[in-house]
Amino acid sequence: MVNGSLFHFRKSSWPAEEYVNKATLQLLDFDGGAPPEHAWRRRLNSHANRLKEFSVTFMEAIKMLRLGVRLWSYVREEASQGRKAPIDPFTREQCKPSASQGVPLGGMGSGSISRGFRGEFKHWQIVPGSCETSPVMANQFSIFISREGGNKKYSSVLAPGHHEGLKKNGDLGISAWDWNLTGQHSTYHARFPRAWTVYDGEPDPDLKISCRQISPFIPHNYRESSLPTAVFVYTLVNSGRERAKVSLLMTWANSIGGVSHHSGGHINEPFIGDDGVTGVLLHHKSAKDTPPVTFAMAACQTQNVTVTVLPSFGLTGEDYPTAKDMWGKMVQDGQFEMENFNTGPSMPSSTSDTLCAAVSASTWIEPQGRCTIVFALAWSSPKVKFQKGSAYHRRYTKFYGTSERSSAVNLVHDALKNYKWWEEEIEKWQNPILQNEKLPEWYKFTLFNELYFLVAGGTVWTDGEPPTIEEKENSGSSHNKSVKSKDQQSVFKGKHINLVVEQTFAERNTMNERILSPTSVLPDMADMVYGDDNTDNVGRFLYLEGVEYIMWCTYDVHFYASFALLDLFPKIELSIQRDFANAVLHEDRRKVKFLADGTWGIRKVRGAVPHDLGTHDPWSEMNAYNIHDTSKWKDLNSKFVLQVYRDFAATGDMSFGKDVWPAVCAAIDYMDQFDRDGDGLIENDGFPDQTYDAWTVHGISAYCGCLWLAALEAGAAMAQRLGDRAFAEKCKIKFLKAKPVFEAKLWNGSYFNYDSGSSSNSRSIQADQLAGQWYTASSGLPSLFDEVKIRHTLQKIFEYNVMKVRGGRMGAVNGMKPNGKVDNSCMQSREIWTGVTYSLAATMLLHGMEHQAFATAEGIFITGWSEEGFGYWFQTPEGWTTDGHYRSLIYMRPLAIWAMQWALSPPKAILEAPQINMMDRMLIAALNMRSVHETGVRKIAPKIGCFSNSVFHCDC
Repeated sequence: MVNGSLFHFRKSSWPAEEYVNKATLQLLDFDGGAPPEHAWRRRLNSHANRLKEFSVTFMEAIKMLRLGVRLWSYVREEASQGRKAPIDPFTREQCKPSASQGVPLGGMGSGSISRGFRGEFKHWQIVPGSCETSPVMANQFSIFISREGGNKKYSSVLAPGHHEGLKKNGDLGISAWDWNLTGQHSTYHARFPRAWTVYDGEPDPDLKISCRQISPFIPHNYRESSLPTAVFVYTLVNSGRERAKVSLLMTWANSIGGVSHHSGGHINEPFIGDDGVTGVLLHHKSAKDTPPVTFAMAACQTQNVTVTVLPSFGLTGEDYPTAKDMWGKMVQDGQFEMENFNTGPSMPSSTSDTLCAAVSASTWIEPQGRCTIVFALAWSSPKVKFQKGSAYHRRYTKFYGTSERSSAVNLVHDALKNYKWWEEEIEKWQNPILQNEKLPEWYKFTLFNELYFLVAGGTVWTDGEPPTIEEKENSGSSHNKSVKSKDQQSVFKGKHINLVVEQTFAERNTMNERILSPTSVLPDMADMVYGDDNTDNVGRFLYLEGVEYIMWCTYDVHFYASFALLDLFPKIELSIQRDFANAVLHEDRRKVKFLADGTWGIRKVRGAVPHDLGTHDPWSEMNAYNIHDTSKWKDLNSKFVLQVYRDFAATGDMSFGKDVWPAVCAAIDYMDQFDRDGDGLIENDGFPDQTYDAWTVHGISAYCGCLWLAALEAGAAMAQRLGDRAFAEKCKIKFLKAKPVFEAKLWNGSYFNYDSGSSSNSRSIQADQLAGQWYTASSGLPSLFDEVKIRHTLQKIFEYNVMKVRGGRMGAVNGMKPNGKVDNSCMQSREIWTGVTYSLAATMLLHGMEHQAFATAEGIFITGWSEEGFGYWFQTPEGWTTDGHYRSLIYMRPLAIWAMQWALSPPKAILEAPQINMMDRMLIAALNMRSVHETGVRKIAPKIGCFSNSVFHCDC
């Protein structure tokens, strides 16, 4: 907990009154139309500057040359099989990234569509692992206003017309529309999962308009938060003297981004649903064996609002009415013909035209009158299919079925009927934080806005059932599987993660020997279903490391990001940990070439925590990352133990603890082989063998060593709570042996050296050196070190890594030399990592350094989110250089800001967790625990030689 008097106070710098006229705010202050007090804000005419990507130095490029050649060859090999390599630095998107992002649409795991702050729909991630970044410009909201008497008429797309290709003379497409909005008097206000756009007298000076975008992201609600739908609530206020007819228009292309609209065979049809919900269905016939998608766009017909549709129009005029014709009809009449509801399905589209649809909602507003019009959008693709053939049903099909058509109709219906309840639940969740006057203003809305990644970060959420494996010809896979029958699938139904539920610990050891026997055969991981028949089954969840690094649930990064899931969706977090626990006890002997040095090894070693759950066949084919052999990494196993204990302590879920306990023991025992000299500490092997996979480590390291000490403490605490006294003693003995060695070799009086080697950066100040202490404090465990040493270290990092970089306005640089100069020994040492900065701030909060914590984290806000920064809002990268050049946009690790909130408000279970005394050594006759706790994990040979850097994927 924190001392309120020490908070980093800051005057509210973003009041709505600075962006919207006070009188307009008062007029819109009904039915939720006014933007909130706490929000991230931009004017719609703000310049969306192009973002600048990082570059490597000449010497780094020379060192990477061989890796680059191998990676190029691997990318081409994957492309020849119709797949995208998980790491591909050679292919660049045609749409260059810019500072134009906004709050994305929808819940989690059912495909996402982002929306820029100026209104464009972009960053399409309907297909897993694929992101189409370019906006589909036909997807717009527009307005048509006719004042009584006919003297004043206005029409405009409700987005600034600043885009290439617009206003072409003679164009029959969207350039023929009226793009009259300048954005000068229009503003955007974002607080995820909602956003407000206020049009203050644009295009009609006497009409005030607010569009409120709402998505069903509701913590602890595992139903609504899975829904692929969003609502747009338009609040209209007529401040003029004449009665006004106002028509709002929603247009949508039958497309899932990119050039998908040209694949042909798409069909649109009107529909009239229950309770006045009326609109158009757009059936998208996806290409390349991708499951189909049905969009539903709708509005709700009421006594005062008339809804009409144009089910089909095109951009070229070949097969349908043109976009120009459609616009002319709306300018003239403000609505479409009611007969359009009887047209039925359209003819399938050709490859030469773009099939679009429109929904109009019209109403009359009296002088000084107010009105609300609501639209909804849903996109239903019930089946998610990965490139090597495995297909699953998405989570929302549990509630809406597997029909694209019926689920789309029901989704928009329920969205229009339930959005007010969604908002009530969102406000209940957010208000305690927003109303805390001790918290800095920027922190309040940035905390929520960083959650955008759980929607836009390529998430997949399945129903938890086994997959249907569809054999794919010429897939390039050496392990094609035939389709499993329902009887075969049911064999694995309900199995627990480690095939153990209530064994005694003696029985556990016997089970481990059997499970881990080299001759044993484990079920396919994809077939392991946990608690399928009870209410705790929330399905299985995947999220990408980033849209540029296409690997699911990258574990060393999840270590930082997982606080968000644990706090808001703890059942999802436990599900992910169960998947990794199962993976620890799994071995995959298929051969893989590691690109850093060109050597070959097996894909997954038993006892080692995988780097990720895979790319093209998640759960079944893990470790898509193939730069280094991650079975030799020194951080993954420790991070697994720490995350499992934290989750166990926070939830108090004894069933979870028992299920994953064999994997925890195996993970700890696996690390024994890295203690080369028997001093209790693991040693790094002279190559980048941890999450900083371009930053070489020699001997004992502050980062991995501290994680190892923390893992031993967590292992002992968990063993004690589960009644495994022998393993608790084993961990204590290791800890008591290792801790004094760690401090003797690394503590220099003011911080812990980077490593115990003799390289030029061995004495560097690493921002992340207390990562293990961060986790012990977050989990209610005793501190690893004396409090004076911890605070000295944090203060040193603050003074050097934070304040010596642009006056503390950029975050914490990863490495700093003792002379106050940035460590330039490799690309990652000179970078500022956003998630690491947030985790550092969380550590400071846990140790009573509130001023330093918020000053440190505010650097990320200033550089990434503020108007004076570089434009990384809603696409927070892994990191940036001191000149602001980014690496890896839309990245997982910045979710670590929720570790700060965890530190500010730890759960009661953590505060009241039983304490463990690591100094209380039980005397057990047989201290040789190896024979008792043999787990059968495979030992690996030490790394011979090293590859100093890896630039193409430098953080995993």
